[in-house]
Amino acid sequence: MSAEEKKKVAAADVEPNRRRGGDIRLTLGPRTVGATSGFGGFLTLAPEEVVTEHYHPYSEEFLHVITGELEMSLDGVPVRLGPGESLMVPIGVRHRLVNVGGSEASAVFHLSPLAPRPELGHVDTEEPVDASQPHVQVGTRP
Repeated sequence: MSAEEKKKVAAADVEPNRRRGGDIRLTLGPRTVGATSGFGGFLTLAPEEVVTEHYHPYSEEFLHVITGELEMSLDGVPVRLGPGESLMVPIGVRHRLVNVGGSEASAVFHLSPLAPRPELGHVDTEEPVDASQPHVQVGTRP
């Protein structure tokens, strides 16, 4: 396998995480490709589905909407987003995402910089949708 192939990850090959809601697939990060500056992946939400409120004490989050209609609440203030629109969530800002449209929504996300340790990267401010699911595994370099 070439060096380039080791850095390529298909979303279909990543186990979805549904702890906070939706279908979150972390494709690029320390565990998957040895990334050192951040991590990212894909998110899919069914109509009315949410990603529960949380914040990142060390990272900015960049969200790019591909399909559907989403609403991101930033410290309780709603921001509507549609296809081709992007949003940056600043460090420390509580945010919650909901699909407000009538069809499935998809987005790409990236967070940077990495927290000093993976377990410090997210702080939940409301109960997860499925607490039996593990936290998204950002991990350390392989």
